[in-house]
Amino acid sequence: MQKRNKYTEIEDFLSDESFQSWVLFKTDENGWEEWTLESRQRAKLVEDARLLLLAMKVPDSNLTASDIHNALQTTWIKIEEKENQNSSIQDSKINFFRKYFLSGAAAILVFGLISVWFYQNQISPKSNVITYKELIDENSEGLVEQTNNSNKPQIITLSDGSSVLLQPNSKLSYPKIFTGNERKVYLSGEGFFEISKNPKKPFFVYANEIVTKVVGTSFRVKAYSDQPDVEVLVRTGKVRVKSNDLLAKSNQKEVVLLPNQALRFLRSDLSFNKITNITQDVALTRNVGNIEQLSFEFTDIPVSQIFQTIEQAYLVDIDYPKNKLKDCHLTTSLSDQPLTEKLKIVCNSIGNNTSFEMNGNQIIITSEGCN
Repeated sequence: MQKRNKYTEIEDFLSDESFQSWVLFKTDENGWEEWTLESRQRAKLVEDARLLLLAMKVPDSNLTASDIHNALQTTWIKIEEKENQNSSIQDSKINFFRKYFLSGAAAILVFGLISVWFYQNQISPKSNVITYKELIDENSEGLVEQTNNSNKPQIITLSDGSSVLLQPNSKLSYPKIFTGNERKVYLSGEGFFEISKNPKKPFFVYANEIVTKVVGTSFRVKAYSDQPDVEVLVRTGKVRVKSNDLLAKSNQKEVVLLPNQALRFLRSDLSFNKITNITQDVALTRNVGNIEQLSFEFTDIPVSQIFQTIEQAYLVDIDYPKNKLKDCHLTTSLSDQPLTEKLKIVCNSIGNNTSFEMNGNQIIITSEGCN
């Protein structure tokens, strides 16, 4: 059972950081909106907590606890003076409300100061935060959204032949067919991109506050909304990274990354940290996957071994006629190629009406044997 299912008081919601993010920054990674609508009684409690949290959102960090306390007391006195003019029935309602209001005042007072500190020191100001939803809303063309709710990476093949290895708890939005002079996709989470080369039609990955521009290359982008930074790591080719135009007042210039270089964008101060030797960065090396470590240069290598390398890199299953291809050896380069292009090259090299079919993470090879 989720912890929030046991919430019975407004203070329970006010102390929940994910609830704060949802109300203050419109970040709903934990499905608060859907959860709220499951119960009318729950919705009323959530709405009360939401309104109170918005009322306590204090942008001026110079206000002291005493200032906030005095403001609360002044507000209460005005309410009491007005309501005291009503009937005794109304007076009883006032007493109930006053008791309810003041019972949480102390907790809210402390929470308000903590929220100000958390807001200014842990989360960038609203103008410095760009959410996945904002990126999608800025796009006028219809998009397809793919969400990976499984526990292993999923392969997404785009209309231009590019492929994306989408990690768990991540999602990607992209057009069914790329039109115009640009190719744009939108990422929340983590994905490894292998882009089909097309110098006349550059490829853009929008992820939180940064935009990664490429023509044809392979790279990883890690951009989770609840993490303090965004990472871009290049395996092959060259990429250019810059701040999103939606970002208010960013003086960062475009950063160029070459193979085995990376960039870490710190969301707290909008700074770029270029890493020229990724082997010296523990966090980066820990997250490097098989696809970035395996070699795709093959010299007189059995086809079975090539298929095994592809399976290990992309975490896919390849079904092929083992008996017909057991004596096949190939010499080929599959580096810097999207998955579909790798499969085409292998099939064309084998010949004899060899073809492939993809169904999610399952690949089926049909062939009559080697040339």
